[in-house]
Amino acid sequence: MAAISFEPFFSYVESKSAFILNAEEKSLLESAFKVKHLRKRQYLLQEGDICRYMSFIVKGSGRMYSVNDKGQEHIIRFAIENWWLGDYESYNFNTPSLYNIEVLEDSEVLMIEHSQMQELITSIPAIDSMIKEIDRKGTVATQKRIHSSISEGAEESYDNLIKNYPEFLNRFPQSMIASYLGISPETLSRVRKNMLKK
Repeated sequence: MAAISFEPFFSYVESKSAFILNAEEKSLLESAFKVKHLRKRQYLLQEGDICRYMSFIVKGSGRMYSVNDKGQEHIIRFAIENWWLGDYESYNFNTPSLYNIEVLEDSEVLMIEHSQMQELITSIPAIDSMIKEIDRKGTVATQKRIHSSISEGAEESYDNLIKNYPEFLNRFPQSMIASYLGISPETLSRVRKNMLKK
């Protein structure tokens, strides 16, 4: 199996931090991360387990979801290339996860444990800056998602998804898009038909 290139990750760190990584820092990052190839539908995390690793997707995609007592799935988030995937609460507080995380395509990920990430934050300024930037953007994205779910109709939510994450439409099945938006597949189908008529 071909080795996973760290170059996309190095570019990502530099773009999020405005720092340029030197050779020593790149070497430190390569030794801190665990490289993993995953097959489609393989789990990164299952409900009840503790999220030991945060995963950076080099290639592929995944989803984080919960299952209610009726067996219905609720997708909390999707992730594609150059996105992180993991349960932040479980990862940071060492608590059992409420979620399942699975990859939706054959994927290549870079995984890091919490303690090693903390070491990198203190030893590499670019990582410290990157984490702060991710936290800032993540807080805003979460706020927007909550606002959308409590105040927007199905059509507006779908329209926002198209504007903000158009790539989701090509990567994920309609049933999963509906779950992510918190609507039924039938509602999504109706919304799409109405938008095509406009």
